[in-house]
Amino acid sequence: MRVAIIAHLKHAIVEPFAGGLEMHTHLLARSLRARGHDVTLFASTRSDPATGLEAICDETDLLATGVAEAPDIAFFREHHAYLALMSDLRRRDFDVVHNNSLHYLPVALADTLPMPMVTTLHTPPFCWLESGIRLCRAPHTRFVAVSEAVRTIWSPIVPVDRVVANGIDLARFPFRPLPDADPYLVWYGRIVPEKGLHHAIAAARLIGLPLRIAGPISDPDYFAARIAPELGPDVRHLGHLGHAALSALIGGARAFLCTPCWEEPYGLVVAEALACGTPVAAFARGAVPSLVDAASGRIAAPDDPAALAEAALAAMTLDRHACRRRAEATCDAAAMIDGYEALYAEMAAPSRRTPLLAAVNG
Repeated sequence: MRVAIIAHLKHAIVEPFAGGLEMHTHLLARSLRARGHDVTLFASTRSDPATGLEAICDETDLLATGVAEAPDIAFFREHHAYLALMSDLRRRDFDVVHNNSLHYLPVALADTLPMPMVTTLHTPPFCWLESGIRLCRAPHTRFVAVSEAVRTIWSPIVPVDRVVANGIDLARFPFRPLPDADPYLVWYGRIVPEKGLHHAIAAARLIGLPLRIAGPISDPDYFAARIAPELGPDVRHLGHLGHAALSALIGGARAFLCTPCWEEPYGLVVAEALACGTPVAAFARGAVPSLVDAASGRIAAPDDPAALAEAALAAMTLDRHACRRRAEATCDAAAMIDGYEALYAEMAAPSRRTPLLAAVNG
């Protein structure tokens, strides 16, 4: 099949990934291409060419690019890039468009396309995306959620066709049967307030184990105010690590602390930790509780470092093999790609195509 994937433009779709959405988009494009599909990824300029990249805009995140321009200019560049893309797609011969952008324009303009579009909902509702979805009138558009938690929160706004759970490439997160000899806890992800790193620092200190941190500083004000003053020999930020170094760090830890302060849509970091054999202690928010079971992690009351510390102490006693088995059973990217392939086939079937698509292809 000929598949167009629309990425978001704030960050490049390339390693080291800025976050879970970038990793998901890269994995989706790479896996579909490996299965023989003709994939074009519409993304920002510094994205990975191996994804079938067709660049449509420079990255629009001002921190990532170092471009000193007003936010309204970045907004306009993003808006213009998607508007131009949607106009161009009307004349392209794709079987299906997969929208991963989180932007309002692709969904609002889906009815101008001759081919069907599937939009994956990766986040809880926010004003711009919700507005675009409420304006969507395309009969050949489907909406998919990455978890039941996301499906539930979006359902009052738009019918969600199905859940296609996120997955990871398990081979890239090798299993470690034993942690490092020197014990430590790990937290990794984007360093922003909604990821709750400050709670992980407090919990690690209650436990009395060092905390190792990895990830991009996506909110410098938060980092300066809440994180930097806490750094020291027991709490170290190791930077935004490449994949090999990151997986080694995760696998060597006694437990992974997951501290969302929002309704986490899925929690790829949880899947990655489990794949490495690292037990999880996590706040009970969003989809996170559905990813772990009693054999692979412990769940704590949100925003409570003491409860998280208690959960982590219990998690550290769990069998690391059970953690890997949990990842294999619930987080394998192959199942995710199977789900999207089946959906593409349904949507691109001739009986489902609109008269406009038939006229274009006829």
